[in-house]
Amino acid sequence: MPIDTSDLDQLQGAYKAAVEEWIAAIKLEEELASVNHSIAEIDKWEAAHFKEDEVRGKVLELKKEYEDALRKEQFGF
Repeated sequence: MPIDTSDLDQLQGAYKAAVEEWIAAIKLEEELASVNHSIAEIDKWEAAHFKEDEVRGKVLELKKEYEDALRKEQFGF
């Protein structure tokens, strides 16, 4: 009987999507770190950093959920 992996597939997909969002946030922060040194640009750079940190937290949460589901599926705990 085949194992239903739809829950794992969904968790993996959510994690992978969050990682892609994180990569985009990192790239934006990097772009803003390379512009002129005006106060307005520094504010945008700082805002991008906060967004990157927020998305990183989301990635870590989704990673834990996916890992926990894998452990439960593979090892029963």
